[in-house]
Amino acid sequence: MSELEAIVLGLVQGLTEFLPVSSSGHLVVLQSLFGGGLQGVVVEVAFHVATLGSVLLVYRRRVAGLIVGTLQRDAESLQYVGKLAVATLPAVAFVLMAGDFLEAQLESPVVAGVGLLLTGSILWTTRRNTLRAHASTLSWGAALLIGCAQACAILPGISRSGATVATALALGVAPAAAAEFSFLMSVIAILGAAVRELPELTSLAPELVAPLILGALAALVSGIGAIWLFVRLLERRGFYYFAYYTWAAGAAVLVGWTLTGGW
Repeated sequence: MSELEAIVLGLVQGLTEFLPVSSSGHLVVLQSLFGGGLQGVVVEVAFHVATLGSVLLVYRRRVAGLIVGTLQRDAESLQYVGKLAVATLPAVAFVLMAGDFLEAQLESPVVAGVGLLLTGSILWTTRRNTLRAHASTLSWGAALLIGCAQACAILPGISRSGATVATALALGVAPAAAAEFSFLMSVIAILGAAVRELPELTSLAPELVAPLILGALAALVSGIGAIWLFVRLLERRGFYYFAYYTWAAGAAVLVGWTLTGGW
């Protein structure tokens, strides 16, 4: 993988991690077009860690407030952190049970194409649900269901932010609260993935370190911009417009793969 390819992948990761168009689906397709260079999971984890920085920077006051509140045993902070933990459990269970099957799917452009089509359908449901979503807080049951949506989004092509926010809106959670919970959920998920794949990251060949660093920086910067854009579009109730893109992208991937016999 060249430095230019890494930067392109990083930009795509940062934008698509938070916009509801599936970062994993885009990375799988781009890596396939580039002919590989780094194992898919390693690239995803490295760039996900960079986008973790985006979340922490944008929501730094909220994160700091939760940390301080938890240390001071504030009931509201403890409940919110507890709900984030509950929402993480389905993804942990899925990763542990899926094993090698999941590893194979993470590198399949066909799976990514199908996932993008599914993401479009998920986003389309927000057309009306956004209008009925007004709750500023969410229940423990809602947290678990949103966590199940995040678990499904581990598969390439299914947008994590799209699936979790769409689920939250369907459960009546207001757009701003849904976005915040979705992004803060990603902190735990990304840290878990990074720890799981740390041995592979530390064993990278020296010539691949520089491209990975450049790609990670690109992901960090583009991720901050994507979060800002995501929240603005969600507040203006234009979230479902992304469905058109994911449907088109999914169809293009599947048609291109079929016509070329696998690029």
